[in-house]
Amino acid sequence: MSAAETSTLLYRPFTADDIPAAHALSVEVKWPHRADDWRFVVDAGAGFVAQDGERIVGTALFWTFGDNGGSLGMVIVAPDCQGKGIGRTLMELLLDALGERITVLHATPAGEPLYAKLGFTRIGAAHQHQSAAFAAPHIDLQAGERIRTIEPRDTDTLVALASRASGFDRGVLLPSLINVAQGVVLERDGETLGFALMREFGRGHAIGPVVSVTGDGQHVRRAQALIAHWLARNEGKFTRIDTPDGSGLQDWLEGAGLARVDTVIRMARNGTPPHDASVAQFAIINQALG
Repeated sequence: MSAAETSTLLYRPFTADDIPAAHALSVEVKWPHRADDWRFVVDAGAGFVAQDGERIVGTALFWTFGDNGGSLGMVIVAPDCQGKGIGRTLMELLLDALGERITVLHATPAGEPLYAKLGFTRIGAAHQHQSAAFAAPHIDLQAGERIRTIEPRDTDTLVALASRASGFDRGVLLPSLINVAQGVVLERDGETLGFALMREFGRGHAIGPVVSVTGDGQHVRRAQALIAHWLARNEGKFTRIDTPDGSGLQDWLEGAGLARVDTVIRMARNGTPPHDASVAQFAIINQALG
């Protein structure tokens, strides 16, 4: 896409060289992302910046999943430049790039009206829980179950589970995430029934995605066991987990000391991600990647 210019602002594609300025912008608006967090999402996707002279005053990124899915995020406008239409222009550039893909985003209540005007509808919410002062709950495993470290042979199975749980093709994204994360699977008699990743992020660590197969009524317990595994290994360290509506984990997480600090609105455009009831997602990767 060719660069577009409005007034003194230049809109152009995001490059790796923009990461330091983008990180500084996120710090300015009090987002927790580290430069390495920016680097991961930039490597996984693409996007645009708004530039005023030598200064980056806006960012927006997008990601594609297979042939039909996408998400967008990291939409930031410098506080002293807000109200000038920069955010809307960046959004329009993202939507042009994504085309007719089913696209999701997570919006603050203040941002929801703009996204609604751009064709997004509310499909749910995500709840942000975090703390360093938590106590890892004990969750009993059933006969034949065990939790073990992810191995290279697991990748294809985990991609399939993550894709079914999210409604998006995770064939490219999940292997990249596994490379920067720690991961465990919960299996019973050799069958993989769920998995959870934990990685460095922001002020400490983030748990997600967390996925469990359904059908036997034990999927919530398995998700709790996977989360509790990482909490036990991260006690005393700042930990964050973002859970979708309907996970059934909000009260349990708060009871463990992981306070809910924010709720954002999940929105979609051009349809909604297909739902596979045989697999449930109990924690998302993050609010940008879904």
